[in-house]
Amino acid sequence: VQLQACGRGLVQAGGSLRLSCAASGSIFSLNDMSWYRQGPGKQRELVATITSRGTANYADFVQGRFTISRVDAKNTVYLQMNRLKPEDTAVYYCRKDGGGWPRGAYWGQGTQVTVSN
Repeated sequence: VQLQACGRGLVQAGGSLRLSCAASGSIFSLNDMSWYRQGPGKQRELVATITSRGTANYADFVQGRFTISRVDAKNTVYLQMNRLKPEDTAVYYCRKDGGGWPRGAYWGQGTQVTVSN
């Protein structure tokens, strides 16, 4: 399974950015997908998850600002980030969660998002 994340960027606080993650080597429509992030000096944390059926869940710190979505026909998961804050600065990773096909969790390579004041 390969996950290719795109959309890295430098934006000002209050701005928007969309990340995408294209998957190959799996039956994408069966997979729950997630976005994680790791800020400077911090542990990696879950940002949002979307199930194979399209149900989304969010961490409290992004609720109402970020939207996770998927287009199974494109084997791609997205993260729309609005009203960005400097504390959103992090490397963002997409992840195929442990169910679906094939079994097991897989990580993308990460993409840098920097939010300036």
